Amino acid sequence: MTVPQILAELGGVSRRTFYRWRELGQGPAAFKLPNGELRVWRADFAAWLRQLEAAA
Repeated sequence: MTVPQILAELGGVSRRTFYRWRELGQGPAAFKLPNGELRVWRADFAAWLRQLEAAA
C-alpha cells in the first residue's frame, strides 16, 4: 500500500501524523522501494489495525 492509500483508509490522518507514528515506532511495518517511496504490505497494515483495536 502507498502512503496515500493508508491515509485514505485511516480516514483523514495527516501525512505528518503517519510519519510521526513511524518515527515513534508506533506505525505499521514498512519498507522503502529503491526510488525512496514507502510501502506497507496490506497484511501488515491489517495486523497493525487489529493490534490498535485490541489495545483500545
